[in-house]
Amino acid sequence: MHIQTQVQLKPFNTLNLDAIASHYTKITSTEDLLAALDFAEQQQLNILILSGGSNMLLPEHIHALVLHMDIQGIELLDGDDVQQRLKVGAGQIWHDFVLWTTKEQLYGLQNLALIPGLVGASPVQNIGAYGVEVGEFIDSVEVYDRKLKQFSAIAAKDCDFAYRHSIFKDDPNRYVITHVIFKLLKQAHLKLNYGDLKAAVADEQTAENLQRQVIHIRQSKLPNPQEYPNVGSFFKNPVLEQKVFDQIAQKFPQLPHYPQPNDHVKIAAGWLIDQSGWKGKQLGVVGMFHKQALVLVNYADASLKDVRATYRAVQQDVWNQFNIALEPEPVLFDEQGLIRSHQEN
Repeated sequence: MHIQTQVQLKPFNTLNLDAIASHYTKITSTEDLLAALDFAEQQQLNILILSGGSNMLLPEHIHALVLHMDIQGIELLDGDDVQQRLKVGAGQIWHDFVLWTTKEQLYGLQNLALIPGLVGASPVQNIGAYGVEVGEFIDSVEVYDRKLKQFSAIAAKDCDFAYRHSIFKDDPNRYVITHVIFKLLKQAHLKLNYGDLKAAVADEQTAENLQRQVIHIRQSKLPNPQEYPNVGSFFKNPVLEQKVFDQIAQKFPQLPHYPQPNDHVKIAAGWLIDQSGWKGKQLGVVGMFHKQALVLVNYADASLKDVRATYRAVQQDVWNQFNIALEPEPVLFDEQGLIRSHQEN
């Protein structure tokens, strides 16, 4: 393990924000992790976990030890005629892993192709797309528990997976994810709940074509972070009680919506933003992408202050028109490397 100081994190966050970390190290093993945590304790530094940098908002200066997770490896565990369990390092690139599963004829994750980031971050946000959430295919999550100071495995049923949520978001400073254990299917059961995806797949209903069409749709709508720095979908799709949705739908019958369990309805945040006039609109050097209103883009050398000014303006306009509060997806960090609420000044 090698600790570096005054490290520029701009290449490591997909929104391309200038962020200087006082201390930084790459974690390639559990031994590295233990050594880094010891160092942070000795130096009285907070820990900031950096995965793929695709879901975070960073300040210009961070006085903390940044752990850049780079634990690799895919290990086949036990399986039967229906499922195969496999252990995947937190540092594996998510999209590459999805492509690998399809090649190996293991199914379930194809709807999640081309989502940016690393495997270790996938349980935290319970990443989802096109009717699939990763929590459906997780068996357990291997972590280092900083409270108990030991390695352990947390079963999926104890991870409290919900829409863009898990226990790892509830208690972000307690666990460091080292590996994820997946349980994937040996026979493909395609999920084609979304109209544009179902139409794209058409009659060629194979996992390979499903994955191909997901990649095509995402590429057609979402900007490449290398060209337009972004964090993907910036706001969560609001989930409303059925009676609240019914009231809104009377006034806005074209509002895209998707039924959810327990008498709730998920509505499209991108549509709300578009209708509020923000699709393709900029506030200074930050704006909402012209092809997909849900994506916030850094068009120049934006600061965190610029980003916050823009997304708060979007929130205000959506609230004024629909009386619906949009919640940002990316995690907001302060100068001590701690997670802060988007509601704070």
